[in-house]
Parts: sequence; structure tokens; C-alpha cells
Amino acid sequence: QVQLVESEGGLVQAGGSLRVSCAASGRTFSSYFIGWFRQAPGKEREFVAAVSGTGGNTGYADSVKGRFTISRDNAKNTVNLQMTNLKPEDTAVYYCAANSAGWLLRVLPATYRYWGQGTQVTVSS
Repeated sequence: QVQLVESEGGLVQAGGSLRVSCAASGRTFSSYFIGWFRQAPGKEREFVAAVSGTGGNTGYADSVKGRFTISRDNAKNTVNLQMTNLKPEDTAVYYCAANSAGWLLRVLPATYRYWGQGTQVTVSS
């Protein structure tokens, strides 16, 4: 079993940067790939980024490619999402989640077994 806790998000101006982290408990952390999702009010939860168990593979939604970077440190059981050039449309609650169902399924929230509680990221224009 894996428990995930996101760091505090925050309020940032458009064009600014913010990093959110996901801290995990459990000895098998490296056996899961970790995804970040976000959900804005009135919208469905959407895939943002994912990193494989070793950190060797990463994937991004087209909307954040080139602006967001996901990374992990298995020694510290953490996954970071570095967000740059933030836009108002990035405003959402951000969730990290753990999945062992297979890398090809990384964009599907229903395939993730464990979720954090979410953290609010607000980008002002």
C-alpha cells in the first residue's frame, strides 16, 4: 500500500513558477509509476504528467509540455512537478497518484490505485 501526500500549492502570477511535491510512504514506492492530474471547477480530472518507477520515462499532456517537468527521487520517496510559465488555465487542484497497471495506461485516472488529497494551485492573470 502507498500513501501519498502533496505539498502545499499556492497562488502565483501568470508567467511565474511553482513546484509541488508528492511524498510517499511504503517500501515499494519504486514499483509504481506516479502521475499528476488536475481538476478545475466544473471540469473532469485530467492527466498532467507521469514518471516511471525508475524515473527513466516521463510523459506529459500537450497542454503542459515544455513548461512542466516531472521528476522523482526514490531514495526520498518523492516526486516533484516543476511548473514554469504558468497560465491562468493551469489553475486547478493538483493530485498525485500511484499506478502499477502499466505505463501505456498512464493518462487514465481510473487506472490509478492510490491518490493524494490534492493541493490547490491558482494562477492569477
